[in-house]
Amino acid sequence: MTSHRGRTWAPRGKTTPVVQFNGASRGRVTLAALACYKAGERSRLIYRPRVQGHCLGSQRGFTWRDYRDLLVRAHLQLGGPVVVIWDNLNVHRSADIRDYAAEHDWLTI
Repeated sequence: MTSHRGRTWAPRGKTTPVVQFNGASRGRVTLAALACYKAGERSRLIYRPRVQGHCLGSQRGFTWRDYRDLLVRAHLQLGGPVVVIWDNLNVHRSADIRDYAAEHDWLTI
């Protein structure tokens, strides 16, 4: 990856300053979030960031355990049952998530 050069403004007749950047990134940042709504109350956003480095073999995305932990945290913060509407991501449809939801009556998927 080549380094990025950004230019800023300068008064007429003067040299425009050049901002140097080394171009090294710190890895990938992934975010999972739940938008929580309850009638008569403020909406909430419960999220969980994950930073992956450049190591070979490191996990790149969220596993079902990460989503489970996010749902447990939402349940603890909201203090009531949680109803989840998900897309068809393979981790969301996994048997482990379905089994976990079947074991806990506060979680409906």
